[in-house]
Amino acid sequence: MGFSRCILGSILAGLVFSVVQGDPLVPALCIFGDSIVDVGNNNNLNTIIKANFPPYGRDFVTHKPTGRFCNGKLATDFTAEFLGFTSYPPAYLSQEAKGKNLLTGANFASAASGYYDRTAQLYRAITLTQQLQYYKEYQQKVVQMVGQTQANSIFSNGIHLLSAGSSDYIQNYYINPLLFRTYTPDQFSDMLMKSYVSFVQNLYALGVRRFGVTNLPPTGCLPAAITLFGSGSNQCVQRLNRDAVSFNNKLNTTSQALQSRFPDLKLVVFDIYQPLLDMIMNPGENGFFESRKACCGTGTLETAILCNARSIGTCSNASAYVFFDGFHPTERANKMIAEDLLEQGFGLIS
Repeated sequence: MGFSRCILGSILAGLVFSVVQGDPLVPALCIFGDSIVDVGNNNNLNTIIKANFPPYGRDFVTHKPTGRFCNGKLATDFTAEFLGFTSYPPAYLSQEAKGKNLLTGANFASAASGYYDRTAQLYRAITLTQQLQYYKEYQQKVVQMVGQTQANSIFSNGIHLLSAGSSDYIQNYYINPLLFRTYTPDQFSDMLMKSYVSFVQNLYALGVRRFGVTNLPPTGCLPAAITLFGSGSNQCVQRLNRDAVSFNNKLNTTSQALQSRFPDLKLVVFDIYQPLLDMIMNPGENGFFESRKACCGTGTLETAILCNARSIGTCSNASAYVFFDGFHPTERANKMIAEDLLEQGFGLIS
C-alpha cells in the first residue's frame, strides 16, 4: 500500500467520524473466520492454537493478551473504529458476549478454522458450520431483546465479515498427504468455493444483506511458510503465492455469480493480497524495518504456544515489523490493511 493510499484511507476515516458524530454507520458488525480475526473464542477451547498469553496483546489498549494473534489491534478492530463503534464485537464464547453488548454485533471467528470443516476439526477449533450455528443463536438472543422487526433491521443493515482460507492451505492441505495426494490445488480450491457459496447462501437466508469477505494473503511470503516450504530460501514461496492468486480469482468469480443471484445483497471481496505483498516487498517505503522475519522469537516460525514470554529474540518494537508472529501481521500492519479495506468497502456502508 503506497503513501497516497494511506493518506486516502486516513481521509476516509476522518470523513466517517465527522459524518456520524459518534454514531456508528451501521447497527452491527459480525465477524466469522480464522486467527486473522479471532479475538478470543479459542481461549477456553481444548486446542493448542491460542494467543491468550504474552507477548500477544502487549501493545493492546489493555496491554494484556486477549486471544488476538497480534501485539495489539486486528484489522477488524480498526474497522470497527472506522465505522464509529466505541467497542469491538466481543468473542461469542466470552463473558462479554451477553445482553446489550450483542446488539452491536459479535465475533464468531476461531483460530485454525477455515472453509473446509476438517481443518478446524484437526485443531479442535470452531468449524465455519458451527460458527453459523452460533450466529443463529445470536440472532435469537437479539430478537428476544428488541423484537423481530428491529432485529431484522440489525441483521440486514449490519456488516458481516469473513476471513478464511489460509489455515485450509498452510495448516492442512500442504502438510496433509491424504489431501495433497488426492486433490490438486485447483480441485481443493473448488471444494473451498462450495463451502463459501453455502455459507453466503445460509447468511442470506437469515436476512444478511451486507457481506464482505477477504481474499487470501500472499501465503508464500508468511515467515512460517517460508521456513516450512521454502527449502532453505529466504524468499517468498512462489507456488504458494500462485495457489493463493488462483484461489482469489475463483473467489472473485464466485462472488460475482452470488451477486447476480442475489441482487439485493451487497457483497464486497476485500483484497488483502496486494496491500500485504506491497508491505513485504517494499518495507522501507511503508515505514517498516523488517518484512521477512516476524517480531516474536527467531521470527521464522513461532506462532501460538511457540510464541510465548520465554521466546528468545522477540523484538522490543513491533511497529518496525510487518509480522508479529510467523503468520500474523503486527498492529501497525493491521492498521494499514484496515485503511485500505475502508476504501474498498465503502459500498457496504453507502
